[in-house]
Amino acid sequence: MYKIAVVPGDGTGPEVVVEGLKALDAVAKKVGFKYETNEFDFGGDRYLRTNEVLPETAVDDLRGFNAIYLGAIGHPDVQPGILEKGILLKLRFELDQYINLRPVKLYPNVDTPLKDKGPEEIDFVVVRENTEGIYTGAGGFFKKGTPDEVAVQESINTRKGVERCLRYAFDYTRRRKKENTLTLCGKTNVLTFAFDLWERAFHEVGAADYPEIKRDYAHVDAICMWMVKNPEWFDVIVTDNIFGDIITDLGAMIQGGMGIAAGGNINPEGVSMFEPIGGSAPKYTGQNIINPIAAIGACQLLIDTLGEEEGARILENAIVSTVAKLDSMQAGQMGYSTSEVGDLVAQAVADA
Repeated sequence: MYKIAVVPGDGTGPEVVVEGLKALDAVAKKVGFKYETNEFDFGGDRYLRTNEVLPETAVDDLRGFNAIYLGAIGHPDVQPGILEKGILLKLRFELDQYINLRPVKLYPNVDTPLKDKGPEEIDFVVVRENTEGIYTGAGGFFKKGTPDEVAVQESINTRKGVERCLRYAFDYTRRRKKENTLTLCGKTNVLTFAFDLWERAFHEVGAADYPEIKRDYAHVDAICMWMVKNPEWFDVIVTDNIFGDIITDLGAMIQGGMGIAAGGNINPEGVSMFEPIGGSAPKYTGQNIINPIAAIGACQLLIDTLGEEEGARILENAIVSTVAKLDSMQAGQMGYSTSEVGDLVAQAVADA
């Protein structure tokens, strides 16, 4: 019996979460596992009503679940940063979700802005360190608001944090069984302290425990160029928090847009959180036209991380067959409503 916490969140989040839960239910019935859900109202509406971002017990409550399924965080009436830091970052840090997992996969019938590239060329994964780096908030101001103002923002990288991220990436590359190549994305020519640590750990861990995995390195600017020109060069990319944040948005665009992209915030030893990447899209709220594929893809990652590999495979195939029927990946242009797309995926699972 899996216990899953559901956080529908803001904007169109609740709409797409419903469709993801349809898929989850269909997969559970198909492969025979049981689950129960518990919904939490964390988000902008709660904050505006109570002036509380997260209740004091929230983190401890969530530790009791096998996974968290999140819709979206972001409310037009709440100052940017309050909800993102108070919910998303707080949960990532407090629950030690030290891996951000982002598959970049182009499905058939999905347009990419890359000329002459298709599903065979765009199929790689980014493993991003998720709890250290520049996002720790280390730093501050000196003489703020004066002509002599100084602002310092520090990137904190520990050997423990770097190594556990690298080991996850090596293990993932091994399980993926594609090209058996792990690429470290960094900036060793400028960030000579942080990425000296990353590069040394990368080669030490790889040589000692993963000799069959080919190790490659590229500066982050080169990674961005090659993701556009030759995405087929990549199998798995591992990188730090800030670079991972940037290159995964580029990855979302080349795989067809935010309506497709899904991600997981992973604690392999604890509770992990899964979400669509596209945000709350408040202008589409209540219209039943938003694309739910990213949210359903997040559910597929959730199922896979729980260890239900057959169910995850069936759901991914159902997503592929459903996407083939859509006219467009854009909101309101799919040829089907949000709920109809969810129904199509659920039916494809049942028919598998």
